[in-house]
Amino acid sequence: MTRKAILVTGLGIVVGAIAGYLYYYYIGCATGKCAITSKPLNSTFNGSLIGGLVFNMFVKDN
Repeated sequence: MTRKAILVTGLGIVVGAIAGYLYYYYIGCATGKCAITSKPLNSTFNGSLIGGLVFNMFVKDN
């Protein structure tokens, strides 16, 4: 991976983590039985994973 690819993917992880936590905070799960949004750690981790994957799609291969 190039330096640019690592930076873009890292930025996606950070943006996704913030988005995942905001999703937990504002929408979340009222009952606590939702697997993804019941805890802030789960929501933040899943958001960072999706953010990294989405931002990595925009990196061009050499």
